[in-house]
Amino acid sequence: MFEQAFRNIDNALRQDAGCTTELDYTEQTSWLLFLKYLDSLEQERAMNAHIQGLAYTPILRPEFQWNQWAAPKDDDGNILPTAATGDDLKDFVNDKLFPYLKEFRQSAESASTIEYKIGEIFSEITNRLQSGYTLRDVIDHVDQLRFGSQQEKHELSELYEAKIKNMGNAGRNGGEYYTPRPLIRAIIKVLDPKPGETIYDPACGSAGFLCEAYNVLREQVTTTAGLKALQESTFFGKEKKSLAYCLGIMNMILHGVEAPNLIHTNTLAENLADVQAKDQFDIILANPPFGGNERAEIRQNFPVATGETAFLFLQHFIKRLKPGGRAGVVIKNTFLSNADTASKALRHQLLTDCNLFAILDCPQGTFQGAGVKTVVLFFEKGRPTDKTWYYQLDPGRKLGKTNPLNDDDLTDFVEKQKNSAKSDISWSIDGTAVAVDASAGHDLSVKNPNAPEAEPLRDPAEIIAEIKQLDEETTAILEEIGGML
Repeated sequence: MFEQAFRNIDNALRQDAGCTTELDYTEQTSWLLFLKYLDSLEQERAMNAHIQGLAYTPILRPEFQWNQWAAPKDDDGNILPTAATGDDLKDFVNDKLFPYLKEFRQSAESASTIEYKIGEIFSEITNRLQSGYTLRDVIDHVDQLRFGSQQEKHELSELYEAKIKNMGNAGRNGGEYYTPRPLIRAIIKVLDPKPGETIYDPACGSAGFLCEAYNVLREQVTTTAGLKALQESTFFGKEKKSLAYCLGIMNMILHGVEAPNLIHTNTLAENLADVQAKDQFDIILANPPFGGNERAEIRQNFPVATGETAFLFLQHFIKRLKPGGRAGVVIKNTFLSNADTASKALRHQLLTDCNLFAILDCPQGTFQGAGVKTVVLFFEKGRPTDKTWYYQLDPGRKLGKTNPLNDDDLTDFVEKQKNSAKSDISWSIDGTAVAVDASAGHDLSVKNPNAPEAEPLRDPAEIIAEIKQLDEETTAILEEIGGML
């Protein structure tokens, strides 16, 4: 229904000198799409107020509403020829619209309101379009999109997800914001969230984990109170980077969460000593950034001193989980065996404070553009590890941009995990023994006991003798051929 409109938007953006990458296309589409959504939300709220005989006060002043500056229309629904374009449109957006929308961050009642999200988004994103005529073309295409029915919202969310995925595939830092959705869905199936549980992603990027978890719980909720809880008190996230934060808000809105509980902040700046029971969550889903190196004052917030971003996040996960809470988090596979002090200390903490019940070993290419292999750690807080079940994912092909991970690749993992089933690619180890074996550094390496043993290396003298024999045979054949000439 809307696929062609998205193509037209991209085609128009490619013609503008201010947009040169998939990141730019996604960023510019996002703020316009958000304002179009806001117009639909205002119309819906006004209609509901009218039905109830109540007065409705719009969020935006009239001159900044979509149907006034972007798409003023005649009685037949056609955009009026007097609609601003060219420099007039660009100047209005840059000099009036954006400054006005930024002010909502200061005037909003709380960070959980749609007003605050407006202020946050337009404080972080800028209009990159240099041509007001291109901006007019893009607006006209965006205006064709509708948010009225669930079917329309579902299609828009799918198209937006595809745009985020393309941004990740394009390289640069876009890949940081995209975790393969089949992997996310598999992680969520293993953790099996239930209505009433709180779900948290402290490095949410484009909010893929939260959106997929919403899809799962939305199917389970039928009451008005349950739907209200999904909207307001179920999903929570934090994100450090501006563009990713804005993408996350837009992504959650398109999936059905009106005012997402996302906070634009550096999660690691939080002092773990200040975390209380009220700050903890039932489920944590995350793919934290790898390889970063936080400043000294940030490291002071953590018991285990390390500059590795992922290791700081792991401490955050454990602290932020409720007793009995469950987590599914992606981390570099080297964490399982690194011999540095921080890695060993963190493995010890994980095994003694949590039940590390499963490890999914992901093949190279699972994360497109990433040069590291990853594993997914599944753990429950509150009791030590008794047994850890491993699964070595093998899709039977080389993963890449044109051949990505899919849901079928993970079906066997999800099914076998239910009973910790053993197979050629799955096995269990005694977690208690690993936890107490400090001399071995609590090594959790992926070592498949079912893998065939490598052929023993041949003796060098045997190899030399074979080479000599082959040389003699070759000489004899050449002499025979020479005699026939």
